Amino acid sequence: MTCLWLTLADPEPATNGQYLYSDGLIHALGATGVALTVLGLSRPESPPRSSHRTLTWRLAETAPVSKWAGLTSRLPQIALRSRTRGMQQLLTECLAAGRWESIVFDSISVGWALDAVLRYGDRHPCRPTLVYLSHNHERAVADHIAQRDPVWATRQLKRLDAGKVAWLERRLVVAADLVTANTPEDVARFTVERPGRPVSLLSPGYGGPRVEQRLIDAALPRRAVVVGSFDWLPKRVSLEAFLDHAAPLFARAAIELQIVGQAEAGYLAGLRSRYPGVVFTGRVDDVRPYMAQARMALVPDQLGGFKLKGLDYVFSRLPVLAMADALPGMPLQDGESVRYANSPLALAQMAVKMMDDLASLDAQQQAAYDACAAQFDWPAIGRRLAIDIAASRRPVLATARRSVPRQLRPAG
Repeated sequence: MTCLWLTLADPEPATNGQYLYSDGLIHALGATGVALTVLGLSRPESPPRSSHRTLTWRLAETAPVSKWAGLTSRLPQIALRSRTRGMQQLLTECLAAGRWESIVFDSISVGWALDAVLRYGDRHPCRPTLVYLSHNHERAVADHIAQRDPVWATRQLKRLDAGKVAWLERRLVVAADLVTANTPEDVARFTVERPGRPVSLLSPGYGGPRVEQRLIDAALPRRAVVVGSFDWLPKRVSLEAFLDHAAPLFARAAIELQIVGQAEAGYLAGLRSRYPGVVFTGRVDDVRPYMAQARMALVPDQLGGFKLKGLDYVFSRLPVLAMADALPGMPLQDGESVRYANSPLALAQMAVKMMDDLASLDAQQQAAYDACAAQFDWPAIGRRLAIDIAASRRPVLATARRSVPRQLRPAG
């Protein structure tokens, strides 16, 4: 099978969840023998790319996008980032060069390409199978962001953008032969939006190291860690809501708190000023030493969606305390293999209470490892995706444009 894979950018190095998921899926599907051509933006920090027998890279130079572009475009900001002149030119070349059996939209970030792909499908009697790989239920995320902006003017702009997100996501969901989601909750949402048509659960895999044995005991510092990338607004809002409560509670209990991961320098400086007792490392080359020297990991996120850092925690045998519904798609049981809290304050209080309950923490990490050990296998996920794409191929001639309701087509 020949597949044109449209993605935001070269996913290596995989510095956030979006890149981790894209990188794993690309290589997992390629390992099944599918001939993949990946189209995305280049990144300065990415390694040199060379094409192989089943994997070809077509990367366009990154170009700045005006922050005002979203005001005049029907597309949301999330899709404008990759709609550069270079990307559009490469897409035109790729569509002209081959007979694609499948075309994958790897997240809403490349939704701007839908019209060109639909026109390509109209020109070919055996049109390609269209696949939309969702990373979130984007409308829900955009609504969440807009509702929580404290400034009236920017809240209105974000509501406008959320409407564009909903429109573009709906078009992708309706036009695609196959939609995938990485949590059961998002599968249910998309199933409502396309009744009777396939929505596949496509959980991320885990290809990192697995700690075979670990004991949570008094030799470890009284320390909790939060690992992640903090360049996305919802993560920042969740983190700050937690720190407002945790920083003073942890200080009184003489508990260390480390926030480990990438964030803009100015943002980190502001956090260090507001929460002087908390350690903010910024980007590190390897998060494992930080996880190995902590008694627990915390997930303060208030949005759902699969958290790949949850897999890092579990397979590093680090007990996890999280906000309720922060870890969908993981087979963890509250009170046994994970502990959930209903508010940032409750999460901070729970962490303080459990910091010295070493027996419970150790039993929890063992139960979480056992629950996840046989799941999240990238090769199996790649095979599942290949099978789902093949099964979604339409047996009769059809034009993609007719599958998109008139009200969801672009004007003009």
